[in-house]
Amino acid sequence: MIPTTARRVAQQNRPHGMPIMKQRWAGLGFFHWPVDPDLIASRLPHGLNVDTFEGAAWLGIVPFFMERVRPVYLPPVPILSWFHELNLRTYVYDEKGNPGVWFFSLDCNQPIAVELARSAFHLPYQHAAMTSKISNDVIHYRNLRKASSYPEAVFTYRKPISPKPAITGSLDWFLIERYTLFSADKAGQLFSGRVHHHPYQIEPMSCSACSTIPFALNGFDEPETTPVSMLCANPVEVSVFPLKRLA
Repeated sequence: MIPTTARRVAQQNRPHGMPIMKQRWAGLGFFHWPVDPDLIASRLPHGLNVDTFEGAAWLGIVPFFMERVRPVYLPPVPILSWFHELNLRTYVYDEKGNPGVWFFSLDCNQPIAVELARSAFHLPYQHAAMTSKISNDVIHYRNLRKASSYPEAVFTYRKPISPKPAITGSLDWFLIERYTLFSADKAGQLFSGRVHHHPYQIEPMSCSACSTIPFALNGFDEPETTPVSMLCANPVEVSVFPLKRLA
Protein backbone atom coordinates (compact mmCIF):
# COMPACT_ATOMS: atom_id res chain seq x y z
CA MET A 1 0.00 0.00 0.00
CA ILE A 2 1.60 3.28 -1.14
CA PRO A 3 1.48 6.01 1.54
CA THR A 4 -1.29 8.58 1.06
CA THR A 5 -0.80 12.26 1.86
CA ALA A 6 -3.18 11.80 4.80
CA ARG A 7 -1.04 8.93 6.15
CA ARG A 8 2.08 11.07 5.78
CA VAL A 9 0.46 14.00 7.62
CA ALA A 10 -0.78 11.70 10.40
CA GLN A 11 2.82 10.64 11.10
CA GLN A 12 3.43 14.14 12.44
CA ASN A 13 0.99 13.53 15.31
CA ARG A 14 2.35 12.50 18.68
CA PRO A 15 2.11 8.71 19.15
CA HIS A 16 0.08 7.19 21.95
CA GLY A 17 1.93 6.01 25.01
CA MET A 18 5.01 7.24 26.82
CA PRO A 19 8.38 8.00 25.25
CA ILE A 20 11.45 6.23 26.54
CA MET A 21 14.03 8.89 25.66
CA LYS A 22 14.40 12.62 25.21
CA GLN A 23 17.00 14.36 23.06
CA ARG A 24 17.66 17.51 21.07
CA TRP A 25 18.81 17.57 17.45
CA ALA A 26 20.81 20.66 16.46
CA GLY A 27 23.14 21.87 13.71
CA LEU A 28 21.07 19.96 11.16
CA GLY A 29 22.18 19.78 7.54
CA PHE A 30 20.24 17.76 4.94
CA PHE A 31 22.00 16.91 1.65
CA HIS A 32 19.99 14.84 -0.84
CA TRP A 33 20.52 13.25 -4.27
CA PRO A 34 17.94 11.43 -6.44
CA VAL A 35 18.84 7.81 -7.25
CA ASP A 36 17.39 4.89 -9.19
CA PRO A 37 14.63 3.22 -7.10
CA ASP A 38 15.85 -0.22 -8.21
CA LEU A 39 19.25 0.53 -6.66
CA ILE A 40 17.62 1.19 -3.29
CA ALA A 41 15.14 -1.68 -3.57
CA SER A 42 18.01 -4.14 -3.95
CA ARG A 43 19.37 -3.06 -0.56
CA LEU A 44 16.14 -3.19 1.48
CA PRO A 45 14.94 -6.06 3.66
CA HIS A 46 11.77 -7.95 2.79
CA GLY A 47 8.74 -6.01 4.00
CA LEU A 48 9.97 -2.54 3.08
CA ASN A 49 9.38 -0.68 -0.20
CA VAL A 50 11.14 2.28 -1.80
CA ASP A 51 9.33 5.57 -1.21
CA THR A 52 9.69 7.85 -4.24
CA PHE A 53 9.02 11.46 -5.13
CA GLU A 54 8.15 12.06 -8.78
CA GLY A 55 9.60 8.67 -9.66
CA ALA A 56 12.95 9.05 -7.91
CA ALA A 57 14.31 7.46 -4.77
CA TRP A 58 16.54 9.60 -2.57
CA LEU A 59 19.74 9.19 -0.60
CA GLY A 60 20.47 11.75 2.07
CA ILE A 61 23.52 12.62 4.14
CA VAL A 62 22.59 14.26 7.43
CA PRO A 63 25.24 15.65 9.81
CA PHE A 64 24.00 17.02 13.12
CA PHE A 65 24.55 17.23 16.87
CA MET A 66 22.82 15.01 19.42
CA GLU A 67 22.27 16.97 22.61
CA ARG A 68 20.77 16.26 26.06
CA VAL A 69 20.27 12.59 25.19
CA ARG A 70 18.85 10.75 28.20
CA PRO A 71 16.15 8.36 29.36
CA VAL A 72 12.83 9.97 30.23
CA TYR A 73 12.76 11.42 33.78
CA LEU A 74 16.55 11.48 34.08
CA PRO A 75 18.82 14.49 33.55
CA PRO A 76 21.44 14.63 30.79
CA VAL A 77 24.97 13.57 31.73
CA PRO A 78 28.05 15.57 30.66
CA ILE A 79 29.96 13.96 27.77
CA LEU A 80 27.56 10.99 27.48
CA SER A 81 24.55 13.11 26.47
CA TRP A 82 26.28 15.32 23.86
CA PHE A 83 27.85 13.88 20.71
CA HIS A 84 27.99 14.04 16.91
CA GLU A 85 26.06 11.91 14.45
CA LEU A 86 26.13 11.62 10.66
CA ASN A 87 23.83 9.28 8.79
CA LEU A 88 23.22 8.04 5.27
CA ARG A 89 19.52 7.36 4.82
CA THR A 90 16.77 6.68 2.33
CA TYR A 91 12.96 6.70 2.42
CA VAL A 92 10.70 3.69 2.57
CA TYR A 93 7.25 2.49 3.56
CA ASP A 94 5.97 -0.75 5.05
CA GLU A 95 3.24 -3.05 3.78
CA LYS A 96 0.57 -0.98 5.56
CA GLY A 97 1.67 2.21 3.84
CA ASN A 98 3.47 3.75 6.81
CA PRO A 99 6.29 6.01 5.55
CA GLY A 100 9.62 6.25 7.30
CA VAL A 101 13.41 6.23 7.17
CA TRP A 102 15.83 3.40 6.50
CA PHE A 103 19.39 4.03 7.65
CA PHE A 104 22.34 2.54 5.79
CA SER A 105 24.72 3.84 8.46
CA LEU A 106 24.88 6.19 11.43
CA ASP A 107 28.38 7.36 12.33
CA CYS A 108 28.82 8.51 15.93
CA ASN A 109 31.68 9.61 18.19
CA GLN A 110 30.14 8.37 21.46
CA PRO A 111 31.12 4.68 21.86
CA ILE A 112 28.49 3.91 24.48
CA ALA A 113 25.73 5.41 22.32
CA VAL A 114 26.91 3.28 19.37
CA GLU A 115 26.67 0.03 21.32
CA LEU A 116 23.34 0.90 22.95
CA ALA A 117 21.75 1.90 19.64
CA ARG A 118 22.96 -1.28 17.97
CA SER A 119 21.52 -3.52 20.67
CA ALA A 120 18.36 -1.63 21.67
CA PHE A 121 17.27 -0.26 18.29
CA HIS A 122 18.99 -2.64 15.81
CA LEU A 123 20.45 0.34 13.98
CA PRO A 124 23.74 0.20 12.00
CA TYR A 125 25.71 2.63 14.13
CA GLN A 126 29.42 2.95 13.39
CA HIS A 127 32.30 4.19 15.54
CA ALA A 128 33.84 7.38 14.19
CA ALA A 129 36.18 10.23 15.10
CA MET A 130 34.20 13.44 14.65
CA THR A 131 34.91 17.11 15.31
CA SER A 132 33.18 20.40 14.64
CA LYS A 133 33.40 24.12 15.19
CA ILE A 134 30.91 26.91 14.62
CA SER A 135 32.10 30.30 13.40
CA ASN A 136 29.69 33.13 12.56
CA ASP A 137 26.82 30.62 12.32
CA VAL A 138 28.78 28.48 9.85
CA ILE A 139 29.22 24.84 10.90
CA HIS A 140 32.48 23.09 10.05
CA TYR A 141 31.89 19.36 10.49
CA ARG A 142 34.38 16.51 10.05
CA ASN A 143 33.86 12.75 10.22
CA LEU A 144 36.32 9.87 9.96
CA ARG A 145 34.89 6.33 10.16
CA LYS A 146 37.04 4.13 12.35
CA ALA A 147 38.27 0.80 10.96
CA SER A 148 37.96 2.25 7.46
CA SER A 149 40.49 3.18 4.79
CA TYR A 150 38.34 6.01 3.42
CA PRO A 151 39.42 9.62 4.00
CA GLU A 152 37.73 12.13 6.22
CA ALA A 153 34.31 13.46 5.22
CA VAL A 154 34.08 17.25 5.51
CA PHE A 155 30.98 19.46 5.52
CA THR A 156 30.74 23.23 5.77
CA TYR A 157 27.25 24.67 5.95
CA ARG A 158 25.38 27.38 7.79
CA LYS A 159 22.64 27.66 10.34
CA PRO A 160 19.23 28.95 9.18
CA ILE A 161 18.58 32.68 8.94
CA SER A 162 14.83 32.87 8.25
CA PRO A 163 13.53 29.30 8.37
CA LYS A 164 9.95 28.20 7.68
CA PRO A 165 8.06 24.89 7.77
CA ALA A 166 8.13 22.81 4.60
CA ILE A 167 5.04 23.05 2.37
CA THR A 168 2.93 19.91 2.61
CA GLY A 169 3.44 17.77 -0.48
CA SER A 170 6.68 19.45 -1.55
CA LEU A 171 10.00 17.67 -2.05
CA ASP A 172 11.36 19.30 1.11
CA TRP A 173 8.41 17.97 3.11
CA PHE A 174 8.81 14.48 1.61
CA LEU A 175 12.50 14.39 2.57
CA ILE A 176 12.47 15.75 6.10
CA GLU A 177 9.06 15.29 7.70
CA ARG A 178 9.71 11.69 8.72
CA TYR A 179 8.71 10.39 12.15
CA THR A 180 9.15 6.61 11.80
CA LEU A 181 12.39 4.67 11.58
CA PHE A 182 12.65 1.09 10.44
CA SER A 183 15.36 -1.35 11.48
CA ALA A 184 16.07 -5.08 11.32
CA ASP A 185 17.82 -7.46 13.67
CA LYS A 186 20.37 -10.07 12.59
CA ALA A 187 17.60 -12.59 11.96
CA GLY A 188 15.86 -10.20 9.57
CA GLN A 189 12.98 -9.33 11.89
CA LEU A 190 11.70 -5.83 11.10
CA PHE A 191 10.98 -3.20 13.72
CA SER A 192 9.54 0.30 13.62
CA GLY A 193 10.06 3.15 16.04
CA ARG A 194 8.40 6.53 16.30
CA VAL A 195 9.81 9.92 17.23
CA HIS A 196 7.95 13.13 17.78
CA HIS A 197 8.96 16.78 17.49
CA HIS A 198 7.53 20.01 16.16
CA PRO A 199 7.75 20.33 12.35
CA TYR A 200 11.19 21.35 11.18
CA GLN A 201 11.84 25.02 10.51
CA ILE A 202 14.00 24.82 7.39
CA GLU A 203 15.73 26.92 4.79
CA PRO A 204 17.50 26.18 1.50
CA MET A 205 21.24 26.79 1.65
CA SER A 206 24.50 26.54 -0.20
CA CYS A 207 27.61 24.94 1.24
CA SER A 208 31.30 25.21 0.56
CA ALA A 209 32.08 21.57 1.41
CA CYS A 210 29.87 18.50 1.06
CA SER A 211 31.65 15.16 1.06
CA THR A 212 30.17 12.10 -0.64
CA ILE A 213 32.39 9.67 1.28
CA PRO A 214 29.34 8.25 3.17
CA PHE A 215 28.09 6.89 -0.17
CA ALA A 216 31.33 4.97 -0.69
CA LEU A 217 31.38 3.78 2.91
CA ASN A 218 28.04 2.09 2.25
CA GLY A 219 28.88 0.54 -1.11
CA PHE A 220 27.25 3.18 -3.35
CA ASP A 221 28.92 5.01 -6.20
CA GLU A 222 29.72 8.55 -5.16
CA PRO A 223 27.57 11.10 -7.02
CA GLU A 224 29.40 13.36 -9.44
CA THR A 225 26.99 16.25 -8.95
CA THR A 226 26.19 18.53 -6.05
CA PRO A 227 23.10 17.70 -3.99
CA VAL A 228 19.77 18.50 -5.62
CA SER A 229 18.41 19.51 -2.22
CA MET A 230 20.41 21.25 0.53
CA LEU A 231 18.54 22.33 3.65
CA CYS A 232 19.48 23.55 7.10
CA ALA A 233 17.09 23.42 10.04
CA ASN A 234 16.57 24.88 13.49
CA PRO A 235 17.04 22.57 16.50
CA VAL A 236 14.13 20.37 17.59
CA GLU A 237 13.28 18.77 20.93
CA VAL A 238 12.63 15.08 20.29
CA SER A 239 10.71 12.36 22.12
CA VAL A 240 11.69 8.78 21.23
CA PHE A 241 9.13 5.97 21.60
CA PRO A 242 9.74 2.21 22.00
CA LEU A 243 10.42 -0.05 19.04
CA LYS A 244 7.60 -2.26 17.86
CA ARG A 245 7.99 -5.58 16.09
CA LEU A 246 6.40 -5.65 12.63
CA ALA A 247 4.25 -8.69 11.88
